[in-house]
Parts: sequence; C-alpha cells; structure tokens
Amino acid sequence: MNIWVAGAILFFCILLSALFSGSETAMTAASRARMHALEKQGDHRAAIVNRLLAGRDRLIGAMLLGNTLFNIGSSALLTTVLVAMIGERGAIYATAAMTVLLLVFAEVLPKTVAINYPDRMSLVVARVVSFFVAIFGPILFMVERLVRGVLYLFGLRLDEKHALLSPEEELKSAVDLMHKEGGVARSDRDMFGGLLDLKELTVSDVMVHRTKMVALDAKSPIADIVREVVASPYTRVPLWRETADNIIGVVHAKDLLRALSDANGDASRIDLEPITHEPWFVPDTTTLEAQLQAFRKRKTHFALVVDEYGDVQGLVTLEDILEEIVGDIRDEHDVAFIGVRRQADGSVIVDGAASVRDLNRVMAWDLPDEEATTIAGLVIHEARAIPEPGQRFTFHGFRFEVLRKQRNRITLLRLTPEPKEKA
Repeated sequence: MNIWVAGAILFFCILLSALFSGSETAMTAASRARMHALEKQGDHRAAIVNRLLAGRDRLIGAMLLGNTLFNIGSSALLTTVLVAMIGERGAIYATAAMTVLLLVFAEVLPKTVAINYPDRMSLVVARVVSFFVAIFGPILFMVERLVRGVLYLFGLRLDEKHALLSPEEELKSAVDLMHKEGGVARSDRDMFGGLLDLKELTVSDVMVHRTKMVALDAKSPIADIVREVVASPYTRVPLWRETADNIIGVVHAKDLLRALSDANGDASRIDLEPITHEPWFVPDTTTLEAQLQAFRKRKTHFALVVDEYGDVQGLVTLEDILEEIVGDIRDEHDVAFIGVRRQADGSVIVDGAASVRDLNRVMAWDLPDEEATTIAGLVIHEARAIPEPGQRFTFHGFRFEVLRKQRNRITLLRLTPEPKEKA
C-alpha cells in the first residue's frame, strides 16, 4: 500500500475515533434543560440531541461501537504497514505509536474539549451522531438484546429504575452545586430551595406559636380593644372568650377603624360582633403548598393552626408562607428580627424561640431543621433533656451554651462555630 494512502486512512480513522469519543462525552454531559429550552426556541439541532438522549443506551452503544471499530482498524492498519516495512519489530513500534496517538488525539484531547463545552459540541455533532446511530441501528439492537440477557442472568432489570433522589431533591442539589461553583447567588439558591420545600414543610414549621400570638379578650371594653388593635403591628387580631384557647373570631384593623369612623370616633358606640370574622382553623399537618392554595381559594391571608385534639397551636398567614420562598418580608410596621446578636469573639447570642430556618437564612448556617422548629427545640432534641443554664453542648459544628432558662423553656443561648479542621 502506498505510504501516503496508508497515512491518510490512518489520519481518517483517528479523526473518526476522536469524533466518537468526544461526542459520547459531550452528549452525556449536555444540559437537558438547556437543550429543551433551545428546542422550544426552534433549534433543530437541539431537537436531535434531545431525541438521541431519550435513547441514551443506543447512543452510547453507537459511540462505543464506532470508537472501537476505528481504534482497532487504525491499529491493524499501522501494524500491517510497519511489519511490511521493517519486519516483526513493526508490531512493537505500531503498538507504541498507536497507544500515544489514540490516547492523546482520540481520547484525552476530544474528551477534554467535550467536557468543557458539552452543550456547544453536542449541537455541532448532533447530525453526524444521529447518522451513525441510524447506520449502526441493527447491530446495536442485537448488542442491546445480548447485554440485557447477560444482565438478566445476574439479576439486574434495566426496566426497573429506582431513583435515589426525588426530582425536587435533584433540583435542589443541582442549584446548590451551582451556588458552590459561583454560578448562583445564595439568595437565589435559598429562594429556589424554599419553593421546593413547600411540599415538605407543614404550617407548624412556620406558624407563629400561641405564646407569641397577639390575641384579645372579647369581653374587654371596646375602647381597650380599639387601642390594642391600633397599637398592634398586625392587621388581623384573634379574639378569645373565657380562655385564651377559645378563639371566637378575628377582627380586622381596617374594619374596626371604619366602624370607629362611622361612630364619629366614639368607641363605646361600636358593635364588635358584626365586624368580627369567623375564625378559620387548619390542621398543623397541612403542607405549605396545600395551605397556599387554600389561601388563594378562600381569598384570605389568615388561619389558626390546631393540633389533632383541636387545641390552638398558633397562627399562620400568607406572608409566613411567602417568606419561606423570598425570605424576610418587612414593612414599616413590622418588628425587626431581633433574635440574633453577634459578639466580638465570633459567638452569636440567639433567642431560644428563634426559628432554625430563619437562622440558617440570616447567618448562612446549615443547622438541621427536620426534628425541631426553634433553636431551643434543637438543643433539647440533641441533649435528650431540658438543659440548665451554664450547660454546654457541641454538635452540628457549633458549641451551644445555655445562658438563660425560664421554667421549662430555654430563652437564650450562645452559639459558637467550631473551627474547621484543615485537611
């Protein structure tokens, strides 16, 4: 064979081998979401990529078949040429030469390009790859049957797919990874995570506990009720009768002020009953997603939370749910979040009633919130007891010191981040 013809064929084989290697890496690393968006915008190459990725087994089989075919072909060709030229030593030289050529130009180089530009390269090679997948179709069908048969003997069923993570967990993990790589801001990551968490969180996780509720005795003088409602930073205030757990209604500040205006400012002439709304009670196990839809359906923003025995546990508002998505929403009447005070030594003084989720957002911490809603609850859960002032605990990368306790409630703690060990 003419040496130039042999060289041209060898170059062509290595080029095709590089094409298959790079295409396989690019296709498997391509972003399905980005390809889907490009397809919706009318990019035909993205549509081809999506079709190929839908049959991922056949795509990989075609790429491996083409890569193996041309690797073996190029090695056999060079071995034949060198043996004919210099004898048996040509096989050794051919092996050494092809190892270097295939490793550098048919494997490492194309795969390096593909892994750094997966989407762009996938679009470039989409039509070529689609052609080879169609050409190798009959062979791949037989290979697939053979592979499935062998795996079946070992008890593996390819049709039975068991995902380790739910779709929501995969999305959260992807966004968290993008945040760590610097592509997504922490606020955006928290917002996206909060949106996905609506299915997992219940109203008991975000409600205002009954010990923090502003509620008024319905039997109080109407002038006192007007004064308390006007002084309160909230627009809706529950009313109770006889006991604080017996909520009989909810009064809206706007309705009360309108009645006061109609009475020409004389609070004693106000009849409270017509402007008192019937309370809406929801179970504490209601998910935030379901409660959000219920708020929209009933066109109201306020509900009282009860446990399985019907006892009032707290209240939840539309704002509480929205804050799980967008973070703290504060207007000119809101009370600022005062549960955290940074100290000069790096420690943080925390109100025991502070929400673990709020602390994680404000302080960029990662304390677990599955077993407890408040930071005091987390300490009690981990300590398996109600600690006394002065006791210290270390867990989850922090040192917790109980500073103050009121009856059976931890009211103040000091949190000190533990120094991270250097690898």
